[in-house]
Amino acid sequence: MSPQYLVEFGMGLANSKHHFLWIIRPDLVVGESATLPPDFVNETKGRGLIASWCLQEEVLNHSSIGGFITHSGWNSTIESLSSGVPMLCCPFFADQPTICRYTCNEWGIGMEINKDVKRVEVEKLVRELMEGDKGQEMKKNVMDGKRLAQDATSANGSSTKDLDNLVSYLLSYPSPNENVLGMLSFIAW
Repeated sequence: MSPQYLVEFGMGLANSKHHFLWIIRPDLVVGESATLPPDFVNETKGRGLIASWCLQEEVLNHSSIGGFITHSGWNSTIESLSSGVPMLCCPFFADQPTICRYTCNEWGIGMEINKDVKRVEVEKLVRELMEGDKGQEMKKNVMDGKRLAQDATSANGSSTKDLDNLVSYLLSYPSPNENVLGMLSFIAW
């Protein structure tokens, strides 16, 4: 992200008046270090924590988490869904815009932050997520999704059965070499 994006995003988060944990990786800002203005520090004192890394799944499963601002990568989206946490999505590249559209438009568990991010928009979206009717609807939808994910991964769930079927299929080949070759041709499709 650009330095300007970081500042606009950060000030929108600050202006929302909500508590937050913000993970800013050292390589997040293109060509520069991540620097926020002094107003950000003053505005968020006592309610904001910035770190360079966290155990994302543990954080998302904490009872105090009300929302997740994500780039809409598949792993982050699945972790958020499985944790029952609605999302604010700011996709950058590759599959992220597509995943964002599904998250927001198809599943109703997220809202997209405009690529030309403005602090007013970020503030508005954070408040809507945390306080608004749309945020409540997203929370309901994501909890429904969480239950579906739990059902699918339970002992008799569809994901568990599908994985068992895949393993059985791979083990059905007479020799280990055929297993590997069969799998490679399947992957290469």
